[in-house]
Amino acid sequence: MTKTNTQTLRVVIAGHVDHGKSTLIGRLLHDTDSLPEGKKEELEAICKKRGVPFEWSFVLDAFQAERDQAVTIDTTQIRFKSAQRDYVIIDAPGHREFLKNMISGAAEADAAILVVDANEGVREQTRRHAYMLKLLGMEQIAVAVNKMDKVDYSAETFDEVSQQVKDYLGEIGLHASFIVPVSARDGDMIAETGDKLDWHTGKTLIGVLDAFDIKAAPVALPLRFPVQDVYRFDENRILVGRIETGVLSKGDTLFFSPTNEQAVVTSIENWPEKDSLIKAQAGDVVGITLDERIFVERGHVGSHTKNLPMLSNVFRASLFWLSDKALKVGNQYRARYGTYEARVTVQSIDNVIDTQDLKSEDQKDALARNMAGEITLRARDLLPIDPYDHNPRMGRLVLYDGYDVVGGGMISMEGYPDQRSSDKPKSENIFAVSYLVSQEMRARRYGHKGAVFWLTGLSGAGKSTVAMAVEKELFDRGVNAYVLDGDNVRHGLNSDLGFSPEDRTENIRRVGEVAALQADAGLAVLTAFISPYQADRDRARMAAPHHFHEIYIKADLATCEARDVKGLYKKARAGEIKEFTGIDSPYEEPSNPDLIVDTQANSVEVCVSQVVDYIEQNILVSAGDDKNANGEKLFSVS
Repeated sequence: MTKTNTQTLRVVIAGHVDHGKSTLIGRLLHDTDSLPEGKKEELEAICKKRGVPFEWSFVLDAFQAERDQAVTIDTTQIRFKSAQRDYVIIDAPGHREFLKNMISGAAEADAAILVVDANEGVREQTRRHAYMLKLLGMEQIAVAVNKMDKVDYSAETFDEVSQQVKDYLGEIGLHASFIVPVSARDGDMIAETGDKLDWHTGKTLIGVLDAFDIKAAPVALPLRFPVQDVYRFDENRILVGRIETGVLSKGDTLFFSPTNEQAVVTSIENWPEKDSLIKAQAGDVVGITLDERIFVERGHVGSHTKNLPMLSNVFRASLFWLSDKALKVGNQYRARYGTYEARVTVQSIDNVIDTQDLKSEDQKDALARNMAGEITLRARDLLPIDPYDHNPRMGRLVLYDGYDVVGGGMISMEGYPDQRSSDKPKSENIFAVSYLVSQEMRARRYGHKGAVFWLTGLSGAGKSTVAMAVEKELFDRGVNAYVLDGDNVRHGLNSDLGFSPEDRTENIRRVGEVAALQADAGLAVLTAFISPYQADRDRARMAAPHHFHEIYIKADLATCEARDVKGLYKKARAGEIKEFTGIDSPYEEPSNPDLIVDTQANSVEVCVSQVVDYIEQNILVSAGDDKNANGEKLFSVS
């Protein structure tokens, strides 16, 4: 006797409009004896009264309007049982007017059935739905080639359509575990093979569903407990939510992001049972109490103190766009993943893909309806983020415009660092030093103030060339100037760092601190670093807030690559250098630099002159000169 699996598999049904998804589901319910008693007879009576042929799709059509239009409007979830286990079927609507419902419907599915009409083959929405399944990270996919009765149950036609499906799925990196010929109307190959499709030696559709693996609860992944709500009972505060991944035990120390607060779990409550739990795991909905009244609210993510989610105010998303209003750079939306919600701004559109032919579009100024793309989003505050490839349960994203779902896909942090850092130094017993020589005294001695002039731009833009020439000119004019360059710093101070996003961030952090110390010592410090992340440059500014000047050495990628003095772009294109800025790692242009120097349009001499003039305006001291370029008082001059 076969042991029944009591776990439930969630399957999304997708495909082009009118290819028979609702009919297929209705037949599945009937052939597994999952319809309520008398339901079929009720529907037959309704059809007879209306004078229309009986349709299995009417099982799902809950509204009169849907029966009239023969279009499924709502995402419908319905349960049924095979001899092996329980199922939840998610009917994702196929009509293009209702595509947006598919995002929320498919986001929770463990597997998918893509329905394709044997007579029509792969169509526009077949491709779009398949691409959406890709963006939702679907790995278990079966294809039901439906309406085989319309093509006289032809094996040749089935083979042709199967090849179409395989070709497209292969191009987008998906694989169909099963491709099954079916006639949903007549019930062939649904639960039984039937006489007309006996040439197919594979499983029936029910057999296919039973063959899908039910993924084990992701207990091996790091703990993620997104807070759904905070309830107060008497003196207790109970944090309620679903454990998405990992295992939580009473007595564990929980670390909450993005606030970086932590407390010990004193109890794990579950309902309707009254007894507290000692342990809970992925998939469990629980309430927890803590030993301290720390600030926690909806959206905050609880984890263990190791393997924390990343913190960042910028991230990437592979997105399918559903709105009539095109997504454009500068647009703002509400992003939701897990229970977290945040306002985000489109920083850049990095790639636009036509899901029909999978060609990348030349125009990257907008993402139109039913297009896919890769975009970069920026938030005002640091957000707790788990990229999809780290944690699929936490890495799915939905975008809202008002209350409308306008897009969905997967979160990526490719090329961007974790911005989580401790506000406290690791060393203890550290005290601030009081100098006997003040900034005013140094400025009077040298005739100029100390400051940091931060040159940023792509590799090949001319940062080092301009910085070295500016240093020489300033030196000739009696200014104490010094250049911190990527190469000279990485030979010593930062020789232990590589070029990963995290190492880039640490590289710039150290340089920012050194530059601030040199500026405090009275030097005009020029730094020549790509420094690709705005957050890192902002952090460097905070190290010397009143003496920091961001200078954008501007040249586009094509110009920089054409120069390629060190041959780095050539190596990056050949795959010899990974995570190279501008090629496979991002560069964020300064949003509001203090000076822009266009090396693409101007000669080196002109660019050097621009920087020298700007520096002298901001550092030279004369009688009565006691303010910076922003009019802020720096010190008194006697």
